[in-house]
Amino acid sequence: EVQLVESGGGLVQPGGSLRLSCAASGFTFGVYDMSWVRQAPGKGPEWVSAIHSAIGRTYYADSVKGRFTISRDNTKNTLSLQMKSLKPEDTAVYHCALGSEATWTLLGSWGQGTQVTVSS
Repeated sequence: EVQLVESGGGLVQPGGSLRLSCAASGFTFGVYDMSWVRQAPGKGPEWVSAIHSAIGRTYYADSVKGRFTISRDNTKNTLSLQMKSLKPEDTAVYHCALGSEATWTLLGSWGQGTQVTVSS
């Protein structure tokens, strides 16, 4: 059974930083592209970033490019998202998900999420 458990969210002031982590189990983590997606109150899910399974190539939504950094450790089955220069519009529940930008909705596996609130 696929399990994805996110952590690291919280309340941060605009301009601040947070690091999110995702612990993965129940599947062969190293063969899957992985993504972070977010859902703000009253809005649909938004893909944020992805990282290739093996070569580690990274991809970002325009809204977070230059501020967020995705990474993975295939030896520890963990996915991370370093967020800096946070803005109020980054407020959302952040989920890690199996798949790339193109496939995460098709694969349909993501965690419960961790709340990120950016507010002064």
